[in-house]
Amino acid sequence: MDVYVVGTAMTRFGAQPDKSIKELVAEAVVGALDDAGLGKDALDSAFFSSATQSALQGQHMIPGQVALRSMGIEDIPVVNIENACASASSAFALAVKDIKSGDSEVVLAVGADKMNIEDKKRMMAVFEGALDVNDREETFEKLLALSEGFQPPPEAMQDTGTRSIFMDVYAAIAKQHMKNFGTTQRQMAAVAAKNHHHSVHNELAQFRKDFSIEDVLAARVISWPFTLPMCSPISDGSAAAIVMSEEAMDRHGVDKGRAVRVGASVISMGVARDPDDQSQHITARAARKAYEKAGVGPEDIDVAEVHDASAIAEIMQTENLGFCAIGEGGPLAESGATSIGGRIPVNPSGGLESKGHPIGTTGLAQIHELVSQLRGEAGPRQVEGARMAIAENGGGTYGIEEATACITILEGR
Repeated sequence: MDVYVVGTAMTRFGAQPDKSIKELVAEAVVGALDDAGLGKDALDSAFFSSATQSALQGQHMIPGQVALRSMGIEDIPVVNIENACASASSAFALAVKDIKSGDSEVVLAVGADKMNIEDKKRMMAVFEGALDVNDREETFEKLLALSEGFQPPPEAMQDTGTRSIFMDVYAAIAKQHMKNFGTTQRQMAAVAAKNHHHSVHNELAQFRKDFSIEDVLAARVISWPFTLPMCSPISDGSAAAIVMSEEAMDRHGVDKGRAVRVGASVISMGVARDPDDQSQHITARAARKAYEKAGVGPEDIDVAEVHDASAIAEIMQTENLGFCAIGEGGPLAESGATSIGGRIPVNPSGGLESKGHPIGTTGLAQIHELVSQLRGEAGPRQVEGARMAIAENGGGTYGIEEATACITILEGR
């Protein structure tokens, strides 16, 4: 059974002290329903994702029921999902499965997180729950050891102050890539500059300031080789999507011309592997499964949204998704091929680095962007002729890579 995305919406991302989780969710859900031309009573079930509400707001249980009932959605099954940064894409995947199972005809996937709080130490500490807390020190030692054998420049040794330890982990992964493939800091800066340029045209992005490569390189160092514009920020926000079968669209009178088909929606876990064998990376393995399910290959993809929590992530994920050979993601970015107008535009939304990254929301924000692209409704950031799109969303850390990976392939009409 084919499943279609018929409505999407997202709030503006960024620090939103005057809006509650409930208000953010209501804005996204009402927007998605309006986009689909449906009322609340059309919903058969809902999958609600959040990664930090328990730790930061104390809503340890039933966050979906609390948010949805407060806006008048009742008498349907609601399933709450936490899958670290891949929470929202996991909610989307389960919504698709619910349609395919035949149990539901109209399903809501919604994600929300409100991460900006006054207690900055507690805000940063939440990230450490995204790994095995029983094996914390050994995990960090293993990850930081990935950069062994790489000789950084003298400026890399400076202490840049308080930051999430995950920035040091991402930096170690970047230095491993630099050691193995000759990737440069300038190539990472090219990723960040491109994404910040794209975000200028996204009115919902947290940051909309244009940066040149030189601007990115001159910015404050967070953890070498990363400067501030190369890193995703702390964000608040919500996003939602409505999925249906084609038969249900007929019954509800939904505009089929704007419906986007789900070619594949894959959730995967990693395997034990050689740290230097990126071909077995969790995302590479999940992408191969998704391409097989969709009956397409990397060459068929017109536009992508990837999980660029740091600039090196986009470089590696373009490799893992097969847009170039392993080790060639840096030159691909520097060539301009991943910019709008290039061979394979990546993160036309601005990506996590500039659009923002409310953890439990990000995967559905990617879906929102790609659906807009495939409908031809992305405005100044439209990728011309976009017909096939892919989203990559990773979450948590296990061993030497993400704990989970979600790959979604979407096809326009």
